[in-house]
Amino acid sequence: MTHDLKRWPLRLASLLVCLLFWQLAASYKLNLLLFTFTYVPTPGAVLDAAWQLLASNALLAHLGSSLARVFAGYGVAALLGVLLGLLIGRWRWLEDTLMPPLEVLRPIPAVAWIPLAILMFPSSELSMVFITFTGALFPILLNTVHGVEAVDPRLVASARSLGAGRGAILREVVLPGALPSIVTGLAIGMGTSWFCLVTAEMISGQFGIGYYTWESYTLQNYPDIIVGMLLIGVLGMGSSALVKRLGALATPWYRAGRRG
Repeated sequence: MTHDLKRWPLRLASLLVCLLFWQLAASYKLNLLLFTFTYVPTPGAVLDAAWQLLASNALLAHLGSSLARVFAGYGVAALLGVLLGLLIGRWRWLEDTLMPPLEVLRPIPAVAWIPLAILMFPSSELSMVFITFTGALFPILLNTVHGVEAVDPRLVASARSLGAGRGAILREVVLPGALPSIVTGLAIGMGTSWFCLVTAEMISGQFGIGYYTWESYTLQNYPDIIVGMLLIGVLGMGSSALVKRLGALATPWYRAGRRG
């Protein structure tokens, strides 16, 4: 805990340097040839826009819509991704059966799923939840598979020699051994679920942070665009940090081993 507290001054200093550069670049309309700050609002203008959004009734509606969509899609992806990852990592015939079609689907970007999702689901809400689900599923699945495959075979053999069955080995040996990798996948999946949700909301939503950001762009409210971007960043960072924190509480042996 003390070591973590000592790291905060440097982290805060890094944020302050970025804010200072932003203020100077936007105030003096810095032109770096490849990109320019001519139309970028200053931090003060963004702060004013954020305060106006906070004082309005729209913020809760946007936040509630985005959070509900993210956690619905992410929750299903977490359950299915961990379950499939455990099974695929343990049984080779399942890997040969399931991984080829999953690997074909994995590189498809969220934008490409939107037309098909609209055709498959009766409401835009379900289609946006589905897109969030696809974004979170594959990082969770692949990290779980890698975590299971990295478990020391000697531990499995030892448990088997002591009379443990398949269920006990999976529950008592494989799952604890793969859990650090699973937690990493869950944290990455949370970040990608926000990315995919924002993409879906820009096209299909009526409320949500992504919809708010895109609407601000169409209305040329440049400070509001950055407010939406920062909200997405803070929500994604906060939810990923929450997942990591819960994962650290569930794997105390892993943190102790790293510190040792």
